[in-house]
Amino acid sequence: MRPRLVWPALAVLALAACSPPVDPGKVQPVEAAQLAATFEAGNVRLIDVRSDREVAEGMIPGAEHIPIDQFDPARLDLSDGRAVVFYCHSGRRSARAAEQLSNLTGKKERHLDGGIEAWQAAGLPVSR
Repeated sequence: MRPRLVWPALAVLALAACSPPVDPGKVQPVEAAQLAATFEAGNVRLIDVRSDREVAEGMIPGAEHIPIDQFDPARLDLSDGRAVVFYCHSGRRSARAAEQLSNLTGKKERHLDGGIEAWQAAGLPVSR
């Protein structure tokens, strides 16, 4: 009888799928309620980095959509002075986008902690 290698193989695949953690010196998580207040005041440029399919299910009203696989921080126009805040489903991809922008700007950049899941859990609106 051959040994079962299914579980060890799955563990290796799961670890390979995980991206490395972002540098906390470059990325600042923002809570949903705090983001809602600053976004409503017009001080934030909110960018949704989820896939087209995810966005079709709903997004934060007033946000821009730039899928993470198309995001190039060098092409982002920062001339209006608004703070940029990224979000995704749960916070992983948005943290990576914030880190990429931080690498360009040299400043700590922000993302929605917990993503759109946290936004909805806080009772904040999503447009469909």
